[in-house]
Amino acid sequence: MPTPIEIAISEYFGALATLDVERYVNSFTPDGVAYDPVGTPALEGHDALRAFLTHVKAGFQNAGLKVDKAFPCGNSAAVRWTGSGVAMNGKSVSFEGVDVLECNDDGKITLLRAFWDPAPVMAVLSS
Repeated sequence: MPTPIEIAISEYFGALATLDVERYVNSFTPDGVAYDPVGTPALEGHDALRAFLTHVKAGFQNAGLKVDKAFPCGNSAAVRWTGSGVAMNGKSVSFEGVDVLECNDDGKITLLRAFWDPAPVMAVLSS
């Protein structure tokens, strides 16, 4: 039987593999918080999370993240990932980062901190 953090990782990255907005939102608790990336304002709650991924998805023909390696510890984990996509303008981009997740006993994310540089993605989207 999967642990709560294994469920959280599976649901969150499963949603991001295809930019499934509702699956992404539902991987968080209703009051879940994401810093994506760290240093930007917090995304607090389902409405903010939904708006964020809907906006991201609108810029791409296709995009997704895949887990390279997960390091679970109790109800927390650090996950190294790789992302790639094709923007609406037809340009390709790849990027990578590390997400640190905390979840509750139901496998729902309570806090996510994403460490990555959005500059390459923004450059492709704005060109």
